[in-house]
Amino acid sequence: MNPPDASFVPPLDPPATVDPLFLAAPRVSTYFGSQPLTNASGFFFQRDGRLYLVTSRHVLIDEATQHRPDRLQIELHLDAANLTRSTGFSMLLYANGEPVWHQGRDSGGEIDVAVLEVDCGQLPAEAKVHAFTPAHLQTAFASVPVDASLLVVGFPLGFHDTLHHLPVVRQAAIASPYGIRFQGKGFFLTDARTHRGTSGAAVVMRDTAPTAATATLPWRLLGVHSARMDMGNRDLVLDESLGLNCAWYADILMTLTEPRP
Repeated sequence: MNPPDASFVPPLDPPATVDPLFLAAPRVSTYFGSQPLTNASGFFFQRDGRLYLVTSRHVLIDEATQHRPDRLQIELHLDAANLTRSTGFSMLLYANGEPVWHQGRDSGGEIDVAVLEVDCGQLPAEAKVHAFTPAHLQTAFASVPVDASLLVVGFPLGFHDTLHHLPVVRQAAIASPYGIRFQGKGFFLTDARTHRGTSGAAVVMRDTAPTAATATLPWRLLGVHSARMDMGNRDLVLDESLGLNCAWYADILMTLTEPRP
């Protein structure tokens, strides 16, 4: 793996017509060789000069469904003023037969979050990338009231603005106390309408008091959307879906991006 490019700094000049949040969340497509497999969501996270793509672990491998892509592709903007200009950027998932992404677990079991380091030296020179940082992580649990307004930024069913290559945002609400691990797992619940393809999306809240470190991307990063939560014994005819979702606490990113020897 190439050494990190310590000089890499995401551009800080998005056009006034688009919130930088949209440029921090690229569309993710998985492939096996040249065969397209699935569409998903993701977002960028930067730490110590290294840039990472964050998505759900099951986007990269899902043993239950035998989903085993060998590479993924993200879509990058090339012009902050002309959002119609974009390009695909391919990233291999294995090197010498070993996975190159990082995943984790805690006392509650496996965590459905994975990070894949982006080789910044291979990025197109014109790429317009915005990234969350450790300063964006929401660590003060008491600062997220139960009536907080959240957004889920992603690509439901692969749907997006195909002209400007932008994700869509869905309104969400806190459905379980933020800061308490739901049923002992490392996630909280959101109440939002979601679909396949939203896996890996950032769950964010407006930063009402941005600092110098967060001013160019004034959003607090709370979680990583994983999947819908439903009742196994629900009557599919009589009972509607719960409409609840699992969002893994975003502070797992500090563990997954720790420097490795």
